[in-house]
Amino acid sequence: MKDIALTDHLGRPRVVVTGMGMVTALGLNLAESWAGLTAGRSGVRDITRFDTTGMRTRFGACVDLPGDRPGRPLPAGERVATLGAMAFDEALAQAGLTAPIAGPFCFGMPPIEIEWPARTAIREAATGADGMAMTLSAAELPGQVAGGELFSPAVVLARRYGTRGIPQAVTTACASGGTAIQLATEALRRGEASVALAGGAEASMTPETLIRFALLHALSNRNDDPAAASRPFSLSRDGFVMGDGAGALVLETMEHALARGATVLGEILGVGERADTFHRTRSSPDAVPVAGVMQDAIADSGLPPEVFGYINAHGTSTPENDKTEAMAIHMVFGEVAPPTSSTKSMIGHTLSAAGAIEAVICLMALRDQLLPPTINQDDTDPALNLDVIPHQARAVTGVKAALSNSFGFGGQNVCVALGVGL
Repeated sequence: MKDIALTDHLGRPRVVVTGMGMVTALGLNLAESWAGLTAGRSGVRDITRFDTTGMRTRFGACVDLPGDRPGRPLPAGERVATLGAMAFDEALAQAGLTAPIAGPFCFGMPPIEIEWPARTAIREAATGADGMAMTLSAAELPGQVAGGELFSPAVVLARRYGTRGIPQAVTTACASGGTAIQLATEALRRGEASVALAGGAEASMTPETLIRFALLHALSNRNDDPAAASRPFSLSRDGFVMGDGAGALVLETMEHALARGATVLGEILGVGERADTFHRTRSSPDAVPVAGVMQDAIADSGLPPEVFGYINAHGTSTPENDKTEAMAIHMVFGEVAPPTSSTKSMIGHTLSAAGAIEAVICLMALRDQLLPPTINQDDTDPALNLDVIPHQARAVTGVKAALSNSFGFGGQNVCVALGVGL
């Protein structure tokens, strides 16, 4: 057997993936989700776990959990922790590791708020309207505020897996999952640990969040045909579709993985991160920061651009994002870009979890040499000039590296370069 390099082109420890987990609207584990994605199925449907009467958007890529009851779903904090545990349990089982994990826990997640039913209960039980009365009322109603602490799911999960140090809960909007991978990768490259857990979970599909995004005119409102609502890179794209889900990766240095006889599933080749500070919700329309973050990830990998044979696009199905991302891809790769699909067409936009879920999807695509499609492409926008892998998954050969793009509100941009068999 040939010698395997333990360090990369810059002399840093190589960071490999030894375990993966995924929960999406298409399945509660990696195998089910991947089967749905490669079959080109939509997981978008009407929301049933809470009343959507009167809402502009009444559908999403839902993951309903055993603890949900009609009209009384689990609180957001508990949902995030549950989804995260499902994905990380699966990833650790595949990696052959058990708690305690002697490394950091890096987790992309939404900031958790006490939801409106709980706020109403606290207010009704208070003896006055001032802050002290509210605090005393909350203290008497621990069940109403449980799981409502800002980053409580990260603490719960870090304790579950016995990770080392303070959990790194990150909220860089829709780039959070990618940021978590970046933080874990950098810790391993610096020699701070030999193993790390990285991922993200999302459970923001609540009445309040749907109303907020609707007020921004960010969501599709195709209530008559939810399965066709997420249509990235199409002429008729009219907004994104919210999704629940979680993605998890066990990361190790190559040296650590080989020493314990682990199966190496893939590699984090490089990571790029840039903030464009253009607007609170919009990306810079010149696409320069988005192109730059892709170039940074490629440069960090030490590989030429032509090695990257697949891009999992951020591809939200909003008019502006898809145009900007297409511009950026051509700025990096020229007129003929690699095949580029948006799996959000099937599992919705999982926000804080998207970067982690889509990194796992990239590794699965490279492993199986099967690129997942972009569905709902009866009117692909020709001006974008992208091969979006329409309708059906595509078998390929010799594709060993991919890019996963994640762009968050406020210009928080992350790109992860991944490889298999390099």
